[in-house]
Amino acid sequence: MAGSAPGDKGLKTGAIGFAAGVVIGVASTAPGYSLAASLGLVVAVVGIGVYAPVIMIVSFIPMVLIAASYYWMNRADPDCGTTFSWATRAMGPYAGWIGGWAIIVADIIVMANLAQISGLYLFLLLGISAPSTFAVTAVGVAFIAAMTWICVIGIELNAKTQTGLLAAELITLAIFAVVALVRVYSGDALAGSIEPSAGWFNPANIGSVSALTSGVLLAVFIYWGWDSTVCVNEETEDPTETPGRAAVLSTVILVLIYVLVTVAAVSFGGPELLTKEAGSGDVLGLLANDVFGSDLLGKLVIIAVLTSAAASCQTTILPTARTALSMARAKALPAKIGEVSPQYMTPAFATWLMGALSIIWYVGLTLVSENLLFDAIASLGLMIAFYYALTGYACVIYYRNELFKSVRNLLLIGVAPLLGALILTAIFIKSCVDMWDPANSESGTAWLGIGPPLVIGLGSLAMGVVLVVLWRLGGHPEFFGRRLETADPGLL
Repeated sequence: MAGSAPGDKGLKTGAIGFAAGVVIGVASTAPGYSLAASLGLVVAVVGIGVYAPVIMIVSFIPMVLIAASYYWMNRADPDCGTTFSWATRAMGPYAGWIGGWAIIVADIIVMANLAQISGLYLFLLLGISAPSTFAVTAVGVAFIAAMTWICVIGIELNAKTQTGLLAAELITLAIFAVVALVRVYSGDALAGSIEPSAGWFNPANIGSVSALTSGVLLAVFIYWGWDSTVCVNEETEDPTETPGRAAVLSTVILVLIYVLVTVAAVSFGGPELLTKEAGSGDVLGLLANDVFGSDLLGKLVIIAVLTSAAASCQTTILPTARTALSMARAKALPAKIGEVSPQYMTPAFATWLMGALSIIWYVGLTLVSENLLFDAIASLGLMIAFYYALTGYACVIYYRNELFKSVRNLLLIGVAPLLGALILTAIFIKSCVDMWDPANSESGTAWLGIGPPLVIGLGSLAMGVVLVVLWRLGGHPEFFGRRLETADPGLL
């Protein structure tokens, strides 16, 4: 078995270029699905729905700040384990292990949701509006299996598949936005339509800190996924530079997509309609037929959401398998997980394992209760905020000896990552407070007097603590004996 150092794991080097890296980063966030599911909720919590576009912009701020920490940490250590490897270097083995665990758990949890959406929207595309739970679950399982297989047989095929799926998705969203805005300005939109104005982009106009905070809490997580482009760093051209730049550009592209489509949807449908349909989970689908004036053309948006979920299903497997690979090579997980296929030069065992665990999780939750599935999805925010914030803190700690050598170092490597980490820490705490109330859960029930999403989220992180302690009790001095490191002064 090859070593644990970056570039020495047996993965196919130089297989991903800058453009393909950006595609993976954008596709992983599932922009079509994310907007369809979240836009109505953002409009509703803001109070005055026309300010939803500025929520998308404010939510972008912590993402681009954390993307900066990914850039600088990847420059020092282009390891496919990302947060796991970086936090281990800067903060020690225990912090690194929990960071890697959070990535794996978050990815497995979200796979159930992506599979569910893929199944539902495939039936909608076929004109079947009320498919059985068994049929939707069967199709969802098939999607996970197919995307896992593509991830196993090669990173290059993976990138090509992503390019096609993302192109279909973005073209459809762009057409939707342009047609909607043209109809608004021509006076041919719905009765509650309203023309955009510059005031929509001023956060001060919201008038309520609580509304602003609640909107950001919802919107910040629709950016999640851009870090997948860094997880394939060891398979990317110029691994110390290209993945980090692709990650930053991915966040910029996402904010442009989200703002454009949000403005178009709010303008065409009007904030009252979007607020009314907030709980539908498919605001874009509800508007599509009216925007295009045709049920047939309206299916374009269904295709966009379907391809979005399918693409994200595929790219979610990538970081999960590669994080597990990195952890195994560092002696933080069983060695079997660290095997790389000599034929495909991919972490085949880890990929199949993560696909299987995703299927088991998805089917298990569906058999118990669909409400439990949605409660599990709601818990995702805690894991995401945790490992993103951990990466920001790791960046500041790792580069601490270099921060005061120049204003550039202080602002870009110190202040930016730290500010992003602090914002996400505040979001983590606020999410815990909100999730404590069982009334805020999908099921409305209480577990030990607490909302199920909070139990699932904090319980998953607590399980990670238990597992790392058990792993430590089993020995593994190669991993737990590692000392804290700081950045090489010549790196910058």
